[in-house]
Amino acid sequence: MDSVFAAIVQAPEDPILGVTVAYNKDQSPIKLNLGVGAYRTEEGKPLVLNVVRKAEQLLVNDQSRVKEYLPILGLAEFNKLSAKLILGDDSPAIQENRVATAQCLSGTGSLRVGAEFLAKHYNERTIYIPQPSWGNHLKVFTMAGLSVKTYSYYDPTTRGLNFQGLLEDLGAAPAGAIVLLHACAHNPTGVDPTVEQWEQIRQLIRSKGLLPFFDSAYQGFASGSLDADAQPVRMFVADGGECFIAQSYAKNMGLYGERVGALSIVCKAADVASRVESQLKLVIRPMYSNPPLHGASIASTILKNSDLYNEWKVELKAMADRIISMRKQLFDALTAKGTPGDWSHIIKQIGMFTFTGLNRDQVAFMTKEYHIYMTSDGRISMAGLSSSTVPHLADAIHAAVTCSS
Repeated sequence: MDSVFAAIVQAPEDPILGVTVAYNKDQSPIKLNLGVGAYRTEEGKPLVLNVVRKAEQLLVNDQSRVKEYLPILGLAEFNKLSAKLILGDDSPAIQENRVATAQCLSGTGSLRVGAEFLAKHYNERTIYIPQPSWGNHLKVFTMAGLSVKTYSYYDPTTRGLNFQGLLEDLGAAPAGAIVLLHACAHNPTGVDPTVEQWEQIRQLIRSKGLLPFFDSAYQGFASGSLDADAQPVRMFVADGGECFIAQSYAKNMGLYGERVGALSIVCKAADVASRVESQLKLVIRPMYSNPPLHGASIASTILKNSDLYNEWKVELKAMADRIISMRKQLFDALTAKGTPGDWSHIIKQIGMFTFTGLNRDQVAFMTKEYHIYMTSDGRISMAGLSSSTVPHLADAIHAAVTCSS
């Protein structure tokens, strides 16, 4: 007798995670994986921050620690510290108890909980995401029951921001619509608005009565400064309006597999925040009951201890600086080769990813001929590069561009 699931078709590989699957199958000694969004050392190895090791040791040595369930909203201390990290120590929203925060399963989980809450409690079901955006955004919001539309963001001709298109599209959005904003280090393009442009975006969103939903996956990891990378979020909170913020500690603390994140909902009044918090529990309880303990305990230990916190900032800046240095080295290598085209976008873009401008055929050529793996849209992870692999990548890009031109 056939399986009751016999009619199920094979699902396609996730376009991002599928890159790693293909890379792992390649036997070439010169293969290079620039698809995965995880930091690598100069030697191409995963990095566990020293400050994370220290925090874990403190936790292990504390014999009073137990493995009991956390509350539905997670570790209270972690939630307070996370809100402070993104909103600032002196945030009026925190002082006035207008922020409802839930510990969630990293950035993805925070987005999903926020989306489920909006689908249940908000009057507008449409969310606008930038074109392009992180591949999982569309799926997360759609699965939660929201209708996803896009707004102009990236300009392929300048490999920069299509600011006029962005303003026009958000200006045409219906009142009350939700707008997904990348807080910093836009994924996949690495193109961020300037502070002045952010202020125009804020004015437009507030005047239209749109609801901002920030995805903050790279605080401190983009520029090397926790405060600079949080500035766009803080501008929106400073005007007294409401917003959603999804935070992830995957990149900035290197806690990828620990799934550490938070969702903060900034409300207009403390009594509203209290009711929102109560309803967040009803979203989370049937989804996963409560979040894991270990990763949030690591993050809390670092955030509350001034020595560890300062050490973290130094390690975080070192990661950001290495990525900035890889950008410069790649740009210099392409310039030295005389590779056709303008490659200045590599050093203008920020964060983990660069949108190279390479097309699908050029990407396929680089994989076939040079064993370099990246997503088909030409996005590369700068964190996967090192001084020793930059020449190989520059050779491949040069060949791909000259062969197809």
